[in-house]
Amino acid sequence: MSVMYIDHMEQKPSPSPARYDPPTIVFHWSCAAIIVLQFATANIWGLFRNPLHHQLVVTHLTLGIILSLLMPARLLWRMSRGRHIRAADRWLDAVLARSVEYSLYGLVMLEIILGYLWRWGNGQPMSFLAIQITPPFGRFSTSTVDLLHWLHQWNGWLIIILATGHGLAACFHYFILRDDVFQRMLVKGTVSDEYGK
Repeated sequence: MSVMYIDHMEQKPSPSPARYDPPTIVFHWSCAAIIVLQFATANIWGLFRNPLHHQLVVTHLTLGIILSLLMPARLLWRMSRGRHIRAADRWLDAVLARSVEYSLYGLVMLEIILGYLWRWGNGQPMSFLAIQITPPFGRFSTSTVDLLHWLHQWNGWLIIILATGHGLAACFHYFILRDDVFQRMLVKGTVSDEYGK
């Protein structure tokens, strides 16, 4: 009995996972790359004439459709089989980290919805490469279309501002704190099981 008791007492709780699982990492970097490309194309296509202007618009729409499939899949994976790692040891750091994370999820999903509504509400099809997806509803009023455009544009800026802050925080951890937080979203590299070590 005493040996069993000692063995039981010496067991340590399993450490939290040191790295996110491969699907979570792929979802993260794929969505991040698409969001940056979306922001870039939307802000430069006005500088060019056709055919480059048209190609940038179609690229933006195509990537938007891909993102509209990736984001729900990413959220579903996170809520079901995705690996969960604590955001931080300190309560305030954890709250800030999760707040930014969940805000980005919500804003990106909102941006996708606004994009579809703006495009279809203006009577224009969504383009996936050469495939045209016609509007499933009638054209909106000009004032509604203008409002959707405005919301889509400024919501995009808000996403980029939050994402930039998120990226700068990762750089702060990597270069200043010199911990392993950034490496947790990489496929390779040495990562410890402790936050801030």
